[in-house]
Amino acid sequence: MSADINRKLEVLSSEVNQVQVRLATVETKVDNLEKRFDKMEQQIEKVEGNQSKQVWALIGILFTAVVATSIRFILTALPQT
Repeated sequence: MSADINRKLEVLSSEVNQVQVRLATVETKVDNLEKRFDKMEQQIEKVEGNQSKQVWALIGILFTAVVATSIRFILTALPQT
């Protein structure tokens, strides 16, 4: 009977060790996923910042084009003496 209990305890100990190994593997994978997620967040923030700068540059270019066209139209519409 004692041998049977010892065998069962050894089996349980082995199973617990296997669970611990699997848990460590899962924890490692979760850590890796968190690192990848953080990198992706940083890349998204960088892209959003670049897009914002590009939008403001485009607004500046369009404003300059409209002002230049308006000035040219006004200058050509004035009678020349």
